[in-house]
Amino acid sequence: MTNSLAEEKKKSSRLLSLDAFRGFTMWLLIAEFAGLFHYLVDPTFNGTIIGFIGEQLHHHKWHGLHFWDLVQPYFMFIVGVAIPFSERNRLKKGSTDKEVFKHALFRSFLLLFLGWALYCISPGKIVFRFQNVLAQLSVTYLVAFLLRNKSLKLQFIVSIIFIAISELLYRTFWVPGFDQPFTPDHNFGAWFDMMISGELSGGHWVSFNAIPTTAHTIWGVIIGKILLSEKSKNEILRMMIIGGVIGLVVGYGLDTVTPIIKRISTSSFVFVSGGWTLLTFAFFYWIIDIKDYKKWIRFAVVVGLNPLFIYLFAHVGGGKFIAYILKPFTFGLFDWMGELSANIILGILTWYFLWYITYWLDKRKIYIRI
Repeated sequence: MTNSLAEEKKKSSRLLSLDAFRGFTMWLLIAEFAGLFHYLVDPTFNGTIIGFIGEQLHHHKWHGLHFWDLVQPYFMFIVGVAIPFSERNRLKKGSTDKEVFKHALFRSFLLLFLGWALYCISPGKIVFRFQNVLAQLSVTYLVAFLLRNKSLKLQFIVSIIFIAISELLYRTFWVPGFDQPFTPDHNFGAWFDMMISGELSGGHWVSFNAIPTTAHTIWGVIIGKILLSEKSKNEILRMMIIGGVIGLVVGYGLDTVTPIIKRISTSSFVFVSGGWTLLTFAFFYWIIDIKDYKKWIRFAVVVGLNPLFIYLFAHVGGGKFIAYILKPFTFGLFDWMGELSANIILGILTWYFLWYITYWLDKRKIYIRI
């Protein structure tokens, strides 16, 4: 088989809509690390379209939902969808079930270690905190992996149980000072963080979010299994749309009883964000795998092929380093436009160079994975 044919066969075995969805999510994340979104909420833009977009590109302060609150559910769901595909590919290459299991355990441990280590970089000391996506993904990934070969019905039931456990703990927790389920820093999640790290996180985030949001990764596995089934593409699309709409109805319906709060991942938030995630992936699936519109996805796919690397690189200061190098040139050329405009241009250029790193790696077939 020629190299071109081999490459084409390799590409055809991939779910391009998933690659594009992953890449789109990472593309948004590196824009945040580039500092671009920070300038879009400048008071100058109050009451404008730019101001509205800037607001949507930041987490909601507490009760409510912004677009940016969907990025972590996107990522957790994507990891779940990839699990059945990854296992299938490893088994095809000759790995045994035992080897696949050992790799999953190693991946979970490494995600936990990296997520934990990121919290130790900034203060320069060891801290025991697990609020970021990598640390929480280590939990959701392992649970979803262990359930991957169970019936779809059982997987769904387990996901609901995880949500219900979280809801019950928040509503019935009795420790004084932490018995207000939907009050910042006075709920079960805040108490849990005090027990494991001795401190509260900034911004009211809680480590216990990994439990209810395990549903997102389990739902991803369910969709991944359905995608590998004999069902037609249109039937799969219809199932995703129906599932997404049900998630929105349930989530927004619960909001009057249990407020939609991303920072403690309430049950209503898990359902509504799961619904939007399903509908977003359904859109990518319809455009790319059904309508076959693929030429535009290149810019996103290259970011999605090295998600862990670019996330860690940007998180530990890669974006700030690039901005530091570009700032003298950017302000030298665009300072006449005003400081805000020059900073926005700097953010866009930093965003581009972070993207270009992933493009450069892809051109050389360099992929850093675990």
